[in-house]
Amino acid sequence: MDFSSWMSAIQERTERALERLLPAADVAPARLHDAMRYSTLGGGKRVRPLLCHGAGEILSAAPEALDLAACAVEMIHVYSLVHDDMPCMDDDVLRRGKPTCHVEFDDATALLVGDALQSLAFQTLAGPGVQTDAARQISMLHLLAQASGSRGMAGGQAIDLAAVGQQLNVRELEFMHIHKTGALIRAAVLLGAHAGNADDAALDSLSHFANRVGLLFQVVDDILDAEASTATLGKTAGKDAAQNKPTYVSLMGVADAKRLAADLLREAKTALEPLGPRAQRLAELADYIVQRTY
Repeated sequence: MDFSSWMSAIQERTERALERLLPAADVAPARLHDAMRYSTLGGGKRVRPLLCHGAGEILSAAPEALDLAACAVEMIHVYSLVHDDMPCMDDDVLRRGKPTCHVEFDDATALLVGDALQSLAFQTLAGPGVQTDAARQISMLHLLAQASGSRGMAGGQAIDLAAVGQQLNVRELEFMHIHKTGALIRAAVLLGAHAGNADDAALDSLSHFANRVGLLFQVVDDILDAEASTATLGKTAGKDAAQNKPTYVSLMGVADAKRLAADLLREAKTALEPLGPRAQRLAELADYIVQRTY
């Protein structure tokens, strides 16, 4: 199977699994469940589920286990987007080509959507079918919790909010994005590995790959925010500059940001070399992250 076909197959698997795991829109409280499905289904690149499956396939994880781990990390990601778009955060009106959750529903519902998706993510990861080894499943729960909280994604968002209008250097910006974006991307890779037969050597290689590809994703995001249109992105273009947020583009310029992306791509692929041909999908995903247009 070529990469494009593999990617489409994983995206379709993830969509079906999310449809199954999310409460039906007609189940009480119907408005909340409708908003959860509205925010989660029918959009997004599913980069984190792709990374989860790509890592898990290296270590012979069952596809059904990877579906659950991938959906758990995607639910955390979607909850973060719903909250990030709210007026008290980035105050955006467009996400994945349609009105953001708080615009389509209301602020209170959007807040509850994020809360409920976070809970459902851990319910999914704690349930049957993820890992036959209970200790490893607990480790997966710990990994996702840490990546989502104040030492991970939520902490990175707090740093991001505090940095508006500030002059950060590249190291400070990297620290912010290791938490805000990178932590959940690293979790996606390592959850996939832990769903299979991960050994310490493989985990070390995958962790280094994930650290590089997490930063790579953010650098490319900053470039796209500066260069792509709102129609292409499916979200408001130029928002970072309008809000005076520090980005790789504002610190380095587009040309140097693109050179940094090329360096990070090379480092990510180098990290995969000890895994040999088994890591082909992850290498292809790193290329996709650089080449994406939204």
